[in-house]
Amino acid sequence: MKLPELPDLPIRGVLDDLVETLAEYATAVLVAPPGTGKTTVVPLALAANTTGRVLVAEPRRLAARAAAGRMAALLGEQVGETVGYSIRGERRAGRQTRIEVVTSGLLVRRLQDDPELAGVDVVVLDECHERHLDADLLLALLLDARAGLRPDLRVLATSATVAAERLSALLGGDRVAPVVRAEGRTHPVDTRYVAPLPRERSEAHVARATRAALAATTGDILVFLPGAAEIRRTTALLDDLDDVDIVPLHGRLAAGRQDAALRPGPRRRVVLSTAVAESSLTVPGVRAVVDSELARVPRIDRARGMSGLATVRVSAAVAAQRAGRAGREAPGTVWRCWPEYEHGTLPAYPEPEIRTADLTRLALELACWGTADGHALNWWDPPPAGGLAAGAAVLRALDAVDESGAVTERGRRMARIGLHPRLARALLDGAAVVGARTAAEVVTVLDDDTLISGVDLTAGLRVLRREQPGRWRREVERLARLVADQGGDDDPAHVVALAYPERLARRRGPGSTSYLMAGGTAVTVPPGAGTGDAPWLAVGVATRDPGRSEGIVRLAAVADEQLARRAASNLLSTVDEITWADGDVVARRVERLGAITLSEKTIRDPDRRLLGAAVRGGLEETGVDLLTWNSAATALRQRLEFLHRTLGAPWPAVDDDSLLAAADIWLGPELATARRRADLERIDTEQALRRLLPWPEAARMDEWAPERLTVPSGSRLGIDYSADPPVLAVKVQEVFGWTDAPRLADGRVPIVLHLLSPARRPVAVTADLASFWRTGWPQVRADLRGRYPKHAWPEDPATVPAHRGTARNAGRE
Repeated sequence: MKLPELPDLPIRGVLDDLVETLAEYATAVLVAPPGTGKTTVVPLALAANTTGRVLVAEPRRLAARAAAGRMAALLGEQVGETVGYSIRGERRAGRQTRIEVVTSGLLVRRLQDDPELAGVDVVVLDECHERHLDADLLLALLLDARAGLRPDLRVLATSATVAAERLSALLGGDRVAPVVRAEGRTHPVDTRYVAPLPRERSEAHVARATRAALAATTGDILVFLPGAAEIRRTTALLDDLDDVDIVPLHGRLAAGRQDAALRPGPRRRVVLSTAVAESSLTVPGVRAVVDSELARVPRIDRARGMSGLATVRVSAAVAAQRAGRAGREAPGTVWRCWPEYEHGTLPAYPEPEIRTADLTRLALELACWGTADGHALNWWDPPPAGGLAAGAAVLRALDAVDESGAVTERGRRMARIGLHPRLARALLDGAAVVGARTAAEVVTVLDDDTLISGVDLTAGLRVLRREQPGRWRREVERLARLVADQGGDDDPAHVVALAYPERLARRRGPGSTSYLMAGGTAVTVPPGAGTGDAPWLAVGVATRDPGRSEGIVRLAAVADEQLARRAASNLLSTVDEITWADGDVVARRVERLGAITLSEKTIRDPDRRLLGAAVRGGLEETGVDLLTWNSAATALRQRLEFLHRTLGAPWPAVDDDSLLAAADIWLGPELATARRRADLERIDTEQALRRLLPWPEAARMDEWAPERLTVPSGSRLGIDYSADPPVLAVKVQEVFGWTDAPRLADGRVPIVLHLLSPARRPVAVTADLASFWRTGWPQVRADLRGRYPKHAWPEDPATVPAHRGTARNAGRE
């Protein structure tokens, strides 16, 4: 192939070096910023210096089509001649094609079918820095195929950022692959920060910044937004602009509208774009960029069983790339829709999708490659073990892999469909229920929910069937050809349920907009969804905004319980539940669909073993306060606690946790027969507690921790062991004659005496009675003589008999 006259782009200065380096080393890394020509000029130069085919892998379909079109134009040809492209559902290439641009995911499929890539001399992996999941997988598989089957295959990885070191180490194998650098021609870009107003929506914020950019600059404005929905809403907010065309640009647009966005227009334009215009596409005429700070990336919320696209803040590297688009052709300006002080809080680089996305599809491709765990491959970043295990579990449920992780024939068929395994399963199994055409229609919408506006899938399908948009029609026809048409009812909900059985959802109550999905996550249907007051929904798309406890239904079809039972039979379970609930034992037979309770009935004669376990569970949940603690039981527990605290083992600990841990010892016989809360409440807790007494030490319990103590007056008074140390409350006259307070625990602990007046009011507290008689008593005696003159108050109480009452009784006792 003869190299055409190339445009004056910065990449021309390194082309010869790059071609020679790749010929010598077989692998290389090209670092070149956007706009240098690496995507369109480099493949032409490589094809001119080799006889085989050059494959260029692009992460996005839009970029693949645009790159092929630009290269064909440089050759003065139509796409499909020397330069062609292949994306899912569309191929424009023939036998004479020397350069074929393909999406990363499609090239993964080709590698699976032909690991040698027969006829291919060079593979260019473009935009590796974006770290898309398919691109990371492709890199790992390509390196493995090259090492084992095609050591002559030349591989060039390109990156717009400085991620060259890790790439060169991966590509080089035993030796580091050389790095070739091309410098871009950049013009100065002025940066302006536009902080949001209070309670201003993101689209309104962006529209305000866009109006400011239009007023301050000439030329076209490139606006970065996270998704197609935001593009639609921002378009509506800018609809009143005169002499300005509002042009959308995203991967889901029809090809003609995408091509139009990449060509200069007849008048000034505002191009509202997703991340597709960050690096691999060139939008001509741009003099200003408005950056929303947001991007939409794959995320999985494993705790709630929801996966999809999440809106996140961009990284500093992506913000710099977006800003650079304003200076591609001339000096420009970027309006950043965030305060300047927030810029330093942006993450440095985007998070690789392999760390955050649903890995079910990746797990299927690895199983097809023969390394289910991926350990045999060299990765830029290896897939997280937890995410890969979760994906493998889904594949086992879909019968795509067996218990050992080996791919099944059904799994290979799913992989060839080119969709997420859940959607492939819905297509294969749904065709038998609703027919191939209906199954293909529903699956196409589930794969691209931007095809319809609104929540109601059934209503959206009616519009698509009436209008027949080309992108939807082509994909439906492609999918319908892959499965046999077996007729059936037109039931979109059944297809959705086959794809996402755990998203079958039942309304939480009459009139409620909240639904519980079978996977256990609650979701809310937004106002105006069009699904009516449906008791059941098959949810196709649900998202959860940060800080919200419930997800939001974005796409769903009305279902019913019968459909749920058919489509998600593997989630059905019937179990006997004997549990402690609402303060008592509950025995019921429960039928569930995942987390949704379908029915429950009382069990009249439940299993005794399960009853016992439920009673124990109630005791552990509620605590020992569930038992009846009369004064005798409480007193015994306090005495045991005192002995354990003072003497230690073998006296047992009787705090709540210790009693629960030893329940089998002291409550064993009662727990064996208890069937409900009332049985626990009837237990003689004092007698049960005595089972914990240690023998032979227990024989001295009444000596070391007596329940009552005889004082000099002859009264037998109870000791309060709830205090530490224990307390004896006694009228002061009744301890006349004592020279010292008694001691407990074999003399280790003195009793604290709370000395009372005849009216049982406290007059003194002491644990050293001899000292009290000497120093404290004179003042107390004087006070008592004045208050109680009929009582005897001797000067030296240690030398007179104790008595219970007035002075007349002092000599009688």
